[in-house]
Amino acid sequence: ALAAAGQYDGVVFHRVIDGFMAQTGDVQYGKQGGDMGRAGMGGSDRPDLPAEFSDRAFERGIIGMARAQNPNSANSQFFIMFKPG
Repeated sequence: ALAAAGQYDGVVFHRVIDGFMAQTGDVQYGKQGGDMGRAGMGGSDRPDLPAEFSDRAFERGIIGMARAQNPNSANSQFFIMFKPG
């Protein structure tokens, strides 16, 4: 729904750890040209997603949902793995 609505258009990768992963998806504060001081602290106006976990290892190319300490806090942010985590 967020991608179809264009919510990810212009959103930057706000957290990149060389050789590990890159995080993006802050559709609230992470838009290119905006105030990047809060990038990574926002989400969408949609409800958070309940936790879903799998046994698949976080290898290169795997995409995962970013969340806060609460396992049911996934919203719009996600990360892409560069190397195994």
